Amino acid sequence: MRIARSTAALSLVSVAFGALATGLGAGTAAAAEPVVDPDNARAGFRLNNPETAALAAGPIPALVDHVIPPSRIGAGLDSDTRLYRDENGGVHASLRQVILESADNGGSVLVFFHVPGAPHGRVFDIYQQWR
Repeated sequence: MRIARSTAALSLVSVAFGALATGLGAGTAAAAEPVVDPDNARAGFRLNNPETAALAAGPIPALVDHVIPPSRIGAGLDSDTRLYRDENGGVHASLRQVILESADNGGSVLVFFHVPGAPHGRVFDIYQQWR
């Protein structure tokens, strides 16, 4: 049952982010840039600053926060972040806050989806990229 729920959650998140990437790319010259990381068994996409701002302003971060437990989402924060990180490296912020902070600082986000059953148990990672 746990594997089925994880796979369903990953599918929902993948569909949501895929719809976002398709919608952001419609009518523009640029679209989400696909990124593959085979060494870590993950793939995803990089958004530019306007796409990152659009993601932060839409419903997808709240949907993902509602469906995926925070312990299953990894976040790589910029060194100048104002978001709270505990002594174990845990980020205490919503997905929207992570995305919005990057957009507000002229940056973007990089999102990686992990293969189901990854040993660390995360569904996806999101990285702020300000520079």
